[in-house]
Parts: sequence; C-alpha cells; structure tokens
Amino acid sequence: MAPRNFVRTEIIPAQPPPAGTLGPLAWLRAHLFSTPANAAITILAVLFLAWTIPPLIRWAFVDAVWTGENREACVGAGACWAFVRAKFDLFMYGQYPPAQHWRVNVVGLLFVAGLVPMAIPAIPGKRWTVLYLLVVFPVAAFILLRGGMFGLTDVPTTRWGGLLVTLVVAVTGIVIAFPLGVLLALARRSRLPLIRVLATGLIEIWRGVPLVTVLFMASVMLPIFLPSGVTIDKLLRAIIGIGVFYSAYMAEVIRGGLQSIPRGQYEGAMALGLSGLQRTWLVVLPQALTISIPGIVNTIIALFKDTSLVLIIALYDLLGMIQSATNDSNWAVAQVPASGYAFAAVIYWALCFSMSRYSLFIERRRAAGRPR
Repeated sequence: MAPRNFVRTEIIPAQPPPAGTLGPLAWLRAHLFSTPANAAITILAVLFLAWTIPPLIRWAFVDAVWTGENREACVGAGACWAFVRAKFDLFMYGQYPPAQHWRVNVVGLLFVAGLVPMAIPAIPGKRWTVLYLLVVFPVAAFILLRGGMFGLTDVPTTRWGGLLVTLVVAVTGIVIAFPLGVLLALARRSRLPLIRVLATGLIEIWRGVPLVTVLFMASVMLPIFLPSGVTIDKLLRAIIGIGVFYSAYMAEVIRGGLQSIPRGQYEGAMALGLSGLQRTWLVVLPQALTISIPGIVNTIIALFKDTSLVLIIALYDLLGMIQSATNDSNWAVAQVPASGYAFAAVIYWALCFSMSRYSLFIERRRAAGRPR
C-alpha cells in the first residue's frame, strides 16, 4: 500500500528558542568558554584583573589625596591629586603668563569651532570649513598665541609649554605630514625615473633615522649652517622636523592604498577621457585614502605620542612639564611622580582613543557607501 502524503492544515504556533542559546549565560558560553583553551584564558584574565584592579582603585580613589598645599598632605597616602590640582595651570599652559591664559583658551575654542563641523558629515559647507582651518585659524592662532600686535603682549615660544605645546606640535605636524606624505606616495609611483628615485630616497632616509636624531639636528646642527644673524624659532624647527619625519611613514601607508586600487579603476577613468591629474584626484586617491584610513590614523597617533620627545631639545610639553614639576621640593614625596604621570597617561589615552573611535566611524560610513 502506497504511503499517504501528509499536508498540514494549520500553522504551527511560534516555539520558544532552544534552551541555552539566549541570555547572558549563553553569551558567556559562546564567547568566553567555547573551548577549554578559551575557558583557561578567560579564567586567567579574570584572576589578573582581580589582582590588579582593586589595588589600582584603592590607590587612585579610596586612599587618594584631593586637596593639599604641599607634600605633607600626601605622605603615606595613595595618589596625590592635590599635586596635579596645584600644578594644573603649569601642565596646561607652561610658563605662559597667567594673565594671558585667555588667549590660549580662545585659540582652543576657535579650533573646536572648526574641527566639530569638519568631523560631523551631516554639517554642510565642508569647503568653507577647510578654508577656515587651513587659512583663517592658523593666522588667528599665531596672532593670539604669539602676540606682539594689535595690543597683545608678546609671548615668545620659549614660555610656551604643557598641553599647549603638545597640541601645537601635534596638530601642525599632522598638517605638514599628511599632504607631504600624499605627494611623496604619488611621486614614488611616478613613471618618471628621476622623480621616483628622489621620492624613494627621501622616504628611506627619513625612515632610516630615529626621530631623536632629527630633533637634535634641527635644534643643534641646523643653526650652525644658517647665515650669520639668521635664526629660526626652536619650536618651528621641531614642528618641521616632526612633520617631515612622519611624512615618510605617511607616504608608505598611502602608497599601500594606491597599490591596492584595481587596474580597472585606472582604465575606467581613462575611458571617460579624464586626464592623469583628474584620474588621480577624482578616482584613485579618494579610494586609496579610504583604504588607508587605519594606517593613517595609526601614524597620526604615533606622531601625537612622539611629541613628548621635544623635551630633549628643551621644549617642555605636557610630559616635560610634569617631569619638571616633580622636582619641586615642596612636593618631594614618592606618590607625586606616579600621580603626575598617571594624569598625563589619562590625557594621552583619551585623545588617542578619541581619534581611534572616530577613524572607525569614518571606516563604517565609507564602507556603507561601497558596493559589496
């Protein structure tokens, strides 16, 4: 007898998910205890955190000293945040005259006023924002910070310090390194042998020497070769040295992006009748920069952190000011250096982490507009 075909005449009601596939326990089982090796690593990580985090919290918050006038308040305690509070202006502005701190604050507000609309894609008028950041803001910042005109007191760069110097060197170095890196990357891929050899030589020379050597040469050796009576500001020399040094690394990152562009993109641009400059500017370079975003941001973060090396040429950035302040006899206690360096670490981490998160946002946004 042939089997009868069964046809269901009603819809089966929704069934609950299988036990153990949803909820916190299921997530832990799938991500942290999926294999014996993962379970062992998870247990070791938890033990390490349990060993390090409670003492750190006790040092930084529970036993910390938040107010005080000198070292006596911090003897035998945890973190000495009273030291950071007492030296906060020094860490931010260096030896900049206290009565003129408002000028630094105004420059910071002007920078944020241009950076925020530039960073948010939904805000229109990007061309005007770029013009403001590259032309208007640098002129206004130089006039406000240096002074000597429009009734502003002259403040030489030798009195600048703290976070002010860190940001000035980092931001200006990035502005120099990025476009110069793009030009070097394009030159290294040029069909003209002379341009290609020169670009390759410059990149390899700058990548082959330590940044400390570059800063030392810019600070000590360069004035020897200048004509008599000609001087270049030490801060400007450091900025140019850091910018040119990191342009070589930026060039290699961007060159990797250029090499990843399929040949069909070039051929398609040629089929449209675009010139060589138009192909590069409108088709190739935007794609290469998008691909290179992680490497570019990594180079920018490295540049930002390496600004602390300007201390070797007697420019006191944030880390240099903290190191100098720990030598104050009024705060000569064991907890002071650790507290100061912890404060610097938090600032560096916050700025670097912000750049990293923003780069991921840009990557996701660019990837959403590309065909899969």
